[in-house]
Amino acid sequence: MRIAILAALPGELKPLVRGWDRVDSPTKGISIWVRASGEDEHIAVCGGMGTHAALRSFAAAEHIGTLDMVLSVGWAGALDEEVEPGRCYVVSEIIDSLTGERFLLTSDNRKQRLVTTPRVADEVEKVRLHSSYGAALVDMEASVIARLAQIRSIPVYCFKAVSDGPGAKLPDLNRFINDEGQLKMLPFLVYVALRPQYWSSLIQLGKTSSAAAKALAVTITKFLEDKDVERTNRMGAV
Repeated sequence: MRIAILAALPGELKPLVRGWDRVDSPTKGISIWVRASGEDEHIAVCGGMGTHAALRSFAAAEHIGTLDMVLSVGWAGALDEEVEPGRCYVVSEIIDSLTGERFLLTSDNRKQRLVTTPRVADEVEKVRLHSSYGAALVDMEASVIARLAQIRSIPVYCFKAVSDGPGAKLPDLNRFINDEGQLKMLPFLVYVALRPQYWSSLIQLGKTSSAAAKALAVTITKFLEDKDVERTNRMGAV
């Protein structure tokens, strides 16, 4: 079974792919790691934030070979106070905020909704998204991955780890994301250096993002070992 694990940023995958083989990418700005595990082949890809980056990541994974399963993974923002930064959650429903499409990942009654948006959501937007969609999480790629998998009749699952809470006061990251979905780090650091009001929030973001990536790695690794799809969908646990 060939399983693609698709994320946006290298930091999301770093704890997971430690020790995996790095391979050349057919597309600039995309990182790919692979490993063999018994009869399975795992392909981890990150190609940036947003719709176009997710499309490129999916294509890069398919370039290696026909996919049998897809995991949409990575960091997500919390929209609900009950969702804890640093923890990993199994998403049961993905909503595309632009098209209104809903992708149900389980036929059970469990509801762990995630809404995908075209921009990084700030504190005000998080309140609106939670109210409008009843979602607990927000990201920028999952609906794209779910749509592509659905078109190909490939099973898709979504594991998201929380990097920031609903009240996190962060600078507007959208202005620093380039056309490839990558963060323009130098301009961002210069901007932040002159605005100390963001320093404590960004330090906290770094800590929770690191914890979230580790939790994500643990969740994905266990799922890949067991591949207990029914239990994962029904209980939201692996």
